[in-house]
Amino acid sequence: MKEGIMMTKNELLLKLHLAAGIGLKGELRLAALLAQLPDNFDLAHLSVERLANFAHLKGAARHRFCVDFTGDTLQQQVQRHQHEAQWVTILDAVYPVQLKEIYQPPSVLFYQGNLQCLQRPLVTFVGARQATDYSRRIINALVPELCKREFGVVSGLAAGADSMAHLAALHAQGSTIAVIGTGLDQVYPRQHQSLQMRIGQVGLVLSEFPLGTPPNRYNFPQRNRILAGLCQALCVTEARHRSGSLITANQALNENRNVLAVPGPVDAPLSVGCNELIQAGAKPLLTVADLLTEIQDFTL
Repeated sequence: MKEGIMMTKNELLLKLHLAAGIGLKGELRLAALLAQLPDNFDLAHLSVERLANFAHLKGAARHRFCVDFTGDTLQQQVQRHQHEAQWVTILDAVYPVQLKEIYQPPSVLFYQGNLQCLQRPLVTFVGARQATDYSRRIINALVPELCKREFGVVSGLAAGADSMAHLAALHAQGSTIAVIGTGLDQVYPRQHQSLQMRIGQVGLVLSEFPLGTPPNRYNFPQRNRILAGLCQALCVTEARHRSGSLITANQALNENRNVLAVPGPVDAPLSVGCNELIQAGAKPLLTVADLLTEIQDFTL
């Protein structure tokens, strides 16, 4: 193993994703290299040193990567994920095309459920964790109409608006995708254990984080770029000033996605963020027709 890489391209990407010291930029540099290599290329020619060179690793990061990549601990992690997790890489045909377009897409996605959920046009819902019945009414009006038209509903399995969107899609017997900020074997928040399990059975749960990854705070801003990148349109139902939902909405705007926001009373704290988005140019989401107008080119 120290002299060369005896594995497939996808297995190599998985190992790189789990390795210390390389980072997402390094993973994507090597993924681009692997995409250019013919399928019959002998990966044994790629020594650990050459991998580090192609990934542009230097100093402490390079040393950490080279030590970890040739160690037994990483090999045990790889074997665990090969036996206990399902995963796709950016080299797979089933990897969502729209996600490849974003800045720094995940090189590996772990999943539970039906990957066919990725093959339909998608609408992402985000909003406050303390979402009120206002969000629930809006979501319950929009989601069944989307499901009727074979759109998939994407959200982040958080409390509030996220869970409302998932539950509305499940109730409408539609397709829903949960993008989580932990490993697939973790649940956050804990009260959504049954919801996550149900989505994994009839929909799709996605994560770029390895098994065992806890709900670290910094995971969620990283996760949000996937919520923004997967969809054709992103809807914000309620959001405070400078909330995480606004960060996700701005990521969606940067990726040229349609962003809609539900307006609310100017003195309602949970509507401040949505009103600010509209003031900045997001389309007001008043009726189902407003959303369908934005996504009509994606209907199946």
